[in-house]
Amino acid sequence: MKTTYTNANLFNGIDNKIIPNTYFTVDNETGKFTEMRTGTPTNDNPQVDLNGQYVMPGLINAHTHIMLNPVTNKMDFLTETEVAFTALQNLKDLLHSGVTYIRECGCAFNTDIKLNKIAKQTKVLGPEIVPSGRPFSIFGGHGDSPENENGSTNFSYLISSPDEMRKAVRIAFKNGAKNIKLMVTGGVMSAGDQVDDTELSIGEMKVAVAEAHSKHMIVSAHAQGHQGIQLALDAGVDSIEHGIYIDEKQATFMKEHHVYLVPTLNAPACISEYGKGKVPAYMMAKNKQVEKAFYENIGMALRKGVKLVTGTDAGTPFNSFKTGTWEELALMVHKIGATPYQALLGTTSYAADLLKISDDYGSLEAGKVADFLVLKENPLEKIEAVQQVDKAIYKKGQLVV
Repeated sequence: MKTTYTNANLFNGIDNKIIPNTYFTVDNETGKFTEMRTGTPTNDNPQVDLNGQYVMPGLINAHTHIMLNPVTNKMDFLTETEVAFTALQNLKDLLHSGVTYIRECGCAFNTDIKLNKIAKQTKVLGPEIVPSGRPFSIFGGHGDSPENENGSTNFSYLISSPDEMRKAVRIAFKNGAKNIKLMVTGGVMSAGDQVDDTELSIGEMKVAVAEAHSKHMIVSAHAQGHQGIQLALDAGVDSIEHGIYIDEKQATFMKEHHVYLVPTLNAPACISEYGKGKVPAYMMAKNKQVEKAFYENIGMALRKGVKLVTGTDAGTPFNSFKTGTWEELALMVHKIGATPYQALLGTTSYAADLLKISDDYGSLEAGKVADFLVLKENPLEKIEAVQQVDKAIYKKGQLVV
């Protein structure tokens, strides 16, 4: 059975325009668009009149941590049951906010990989996942976090040589990871290092990239300090996550070599707004130290033509799965000077290109999966249009809310 939706104002996720008087047809069995045209439909399918509302692709969030609770902020000594329970709630919140696809950027116990496999086997309706499983860190580095009640396992693979990296990436591949998450520098949330510390070596990272790319995986680099960003770029990663101290030369390189930047602006914004007296003093101090430079440098990268992809670091302190993706888009517009169109590309076609899912997702076209939102206002004029609480959300052609 097919359903035709009529009288839509369409943002297709690619072009900087609204296409008025659009109709499109969804095959309810496959969950894909079979046609997308303007004018009056000639088929005899059941019709849904969208009454001139605005239709856009479902949101893609390319940097989440579904294992984490952004209110309790508990990171260490989590059990696998806790992680799975939290992840399921966070996935529900993401879907109900309009997020239809995520890249999970580090998950204890490989829970994201396991949930992804179950979802595919059972056809559960929820955000689809590009899973990373456990990230790759060093002893004492950003990501070295004991898990399980007795600390018997670790959040990360702890790496001390290129050979160890090769083995760990191959294990991740065997387990089902589609993204390799490298902890290249220190971070705001880790107590024992600084954001400009370099942690993984260039040799270790080059091995990770070579192994991942030979197996159709992508590589993301948590890289905040300038030197760490440079090492990650030299190693050939696909995306820089955060990129706090990126400079103009690096931005130019990223544009020319099609390396994406996933800034996660919402992470420092949430700590700054809600963290005082609730997070450790070291975290507040590091966040205050970097926040101004962060916005300035990401704005510079945008002006240099680097493709910015929407990711929120959801799960970090006060960084909500319910509203964080909306907040990230607004920060891109109001803090770093992106147009609504540039911000929307980061959560649609740019994100799909980075995640290598653009054959089916990221834009609204015949033959692609019918993940779409129906909004009352034009998101190309007002980025806050995506924040509409009662918007209609469709996943694979099925109405979620």
